Amino acid sequence: MIHASRGEKVFLRINTCLLIILAAVCVLPMLHILAVSFSNNTSVTRGDVYFWPKDFTIVAYEYILENKVFWRSFLNSIVRVLTGVPLQIACTVLAAYPLSKSSSRFPQRTFWAWFIFIPMLFSGGIIPWFLTINALGIRGTLWALILPSAVSTFYVLLMLNFFRGIPGELEESALIDGAGQFRILLQIYLPLSLPSLATIAVYSILGVWNSWFDGLILMNRPQEYPLMTYLQAMVVNLDRNNLTEQEIVRLAQLGERTNRAAQVFLGTLPILVTYPMFQKYFTKGLTIGAVKG
Repeated sequence: MIHASRGEKVFLRINTCLLIILAAVCVLPMLHILAVSFSNNTSVTRGDVYFWPKDFTIVAYEYILENKVFWRSFLNSIVRVLTGVPLQIACTVLAAYPLSKSSSRFPQRTFWAWFIFIPMLFSGGIIPWFLTINALGIRGTLWALILPSAVSTFYVLLMLNFFRGIPGELEESALIDGAGQFRILLQIYLPLSLPSLATIAVYSILGVWNSWFDGLILMNRPQEYPLMTYLQAMVVNLDRNNLTEQEIVRLAQLGERTNRAAQVFLGTLPILVTYPMFQKYFTKGLTIGAVKG
């Protein structure tokens, strides 16, 4: 048994306190949003709601269930994630795998590395980006939200460094057995790269789901918005001119803060459910013992 010194015990206690504070900073705002969404408008307006609902009600969620535009935006985000994330991972792997090889094996490696990495340092700007998407004729479609983000330089760098950490002897033995590069990638590199793939998947899901600005300038109608763009328009910049008289009366009875809280909570719920599914892959040392001497 190795006993912790006095300094180590002090450090562990301070570290534990800091982590508890950090967890509280992350969790308490979410609890407040959830409490507001289940509280009566009067209690919310008086400022009586903190972390537990007052005058419990589900009127806000009943209103959302009847809101077709909200669920249309929710579906747009689901389709965007289910299409965009696999495409982003596939493009990342196909770009990172050849770049992880040495220049002797891939002579054009330096050129293509700079070709991919330079846009990470120098961006063309929003106007050329918008004009390019418009010229392709995909503005106003979900492809305008999916294709421009299909390749991320940061993800390519992350995957490239992970591929370099895989022992080269595995590839050499596979080549001796007659395996091609695609088979080596699919049957050796990808199974050993689950932690890196899970990390990229989580980052990609968060980035795609939380993206709102591109939907605001690339979509033509509110019905085409992804969920976060819709929430930005409703929560941050609510335009009553687009609401019917019945919706205005319903919102006045429901309360804007309660309605906003319910929509924000439902918007973040898929991420809260998805993240624990990838948690088990955040491990290290999968390649330890893969090469036997």
